Amino acid sequence: MAMRDDRESEFQDKLVHINRVAKVVKGGRRFGFAALVVVGDQKGRVGFGHGKAREVPEAIRKATETAKRTTMRVPLRDGRTLHHDVTGRHGAGRVVLRAAPPGTGIIAGGPMRAVFETLGVQDVVAKSIGSSNPYNMVRATFDALSKECNPRMVASRRGKKVSDIVSRRRDGSALGED
Repeated sequence: MAMRDDRESEFQDKLVHINRVAKVVKGGRRFGFAALVVVGDQKGRVGFGHGKAREVPEAIRKATETAKRTTMRVPLRDGRTLHHDVTGRHGAGRVVLRAAPPGTGIIAGGPMRAVFETLGVQDVVAKSIGSSNPYNMVRATFDALSKECNPRMVASRRGKKVSDIVSRRRDGSALGED
């Protein structure tokens, strides 16, 4: 049991959005709450969850449990930024994520910032295009992060050595001149 508590404490959770909804009944209004939570271990694992309940703390707890169940691993370069630029979309929400040099920081809007902080990214530039709905922005960000791959994955897919791919990136010859 103690081991499970250790595993849970390694995750940092961030509340992204709470939505209050009202159901009109005979005696008045009955309120419910929906919570959107992002969790991550700040070492490349991140997940998000959505929970609904009559009270806020219960909705947050449900969302956090769902988020912990749906974590995914994202490859990071030097543990601080993305390997390459990537776009993601969900519904009308589109996001563009760009790798950044050291010292840039997290330049991203609210819901995306929460994802990057819990993921452990320190340098990234992100832009949300289209929907500003937090649910769609978070889902679009996760769509983009799922497309992220490291040089080892690319090398194995193309049947090349990692050194061929990485060295081409550094000297600038992979920018479309060939």
